[in-house]
Amino acid sequence: MLNKVKVTPLAAESFGVRSMCTLVQTPDVTVLLDAGVSLCPYRFSLPPHPTEFKTISKLRERIAEAADKAEVVTISHYHFDHQTPSYEDWVVNWTEANETARQIYEGKKVLMKNPRDKINASQRQRAWLFQKTGGKHAESLDTADGKTFAFGKETFLRFSEAVFHGSEESRLGWVVMTLVEYGEERFMFAPDVQGPMVNRTLELIKAVKPQVIMVGGPPFYLGGFKVSESQLQLGLKNLTAIAESVPVTILEHHALRDESWRQKTKKVYAKAAEVGHKVMTAAEFAEQENNFLESKRKMLYTENPPSKEFERWMREGLKNKSIAKPPM
Repeated sequence: MLNKVKVTPLAAESFGVRSMCTLVQTPDVTVLLDAGVSLCPYRFSLPPHPTEFKTISKLRERIAEAADKAEVVTISHYHFDHQTPSYEDWVVNWTEANETARQIYEGKKVLMKNPRDKINASQRQRAWLFQKTGGKHAESLDTADGKTFAFGKETFLRFSEAVFHGSEESRLGWVVMTLVEYGEERFMFAPDVQGPMVNRTLELIKAVKPQVIMVGGPPFYLGGFKVSESQLQLGLKNLTAIAESVPVTILEHHALRDESWRQKTKKVYAKAAEVGHKVMTAAEFAEQENNFLESKRKMLYTENPPSKEFERWMREGLKNKSIAKPPM
């Protein structure tokens, strides 16, 4: 499907963490998309299991190695599973103060969501902090919303207008989608659109006709208290339309945080199969086994109880835990 554009998922829910970090290489440029990775600090009233910490540690190394190859790093929005902060945090983001972010962004051309326009208060603050910390190491910082950047003879990075992070008028703000285009080959990166839950976002995706798309699906695990059933159904409807129109859909992120996600997306898979298209997770795309950890956290604690040392670390306050690596 893609011959000259090489897409390598690096971290994602199907790898066991919160992320959509992906390396994309064309003959002209190497791009690191959304170089962030996180763990949910509490799920089912439990902190991350030692297995999750081991996983994020490994994937942080993978992202660092990819950053060494990349000339461009993108930031679709300023949540920390999509960009890397500069403070020390061994609970959620697995970051060493200053060093982790510096290693990713140093010397790079950073193409980022506009930090002032169509952005909510919390992301505006995070964007400001990024520019003062990790971003200061970059070769350049450019806002990307609605812009196209050319590399070499045939590679274009085309960024969408800001679209909603989930439902229309979402309190979570806006994100920008990225199309990597080389000749006739087109890979689209659509993080955190949650389906998409907005018809305008679907229109923008279909208009550029990608052959492969990585898209954040509906957040089933938030249904009934943070996200309405009608919003989830709209997200599923639009995700089904993507699967019908795009030959390969890589379904990731919020959707996979629910253990029953596969059952809830069966119509998406059915429609893709009907027209000869494929739907898969990032792990499956990378020819690896799925490794869903967050949704199985209770099972992890039951089947593989952590050590007494880890339990003592768990009882520490969040501030103390953040500056001391968990005993794994």
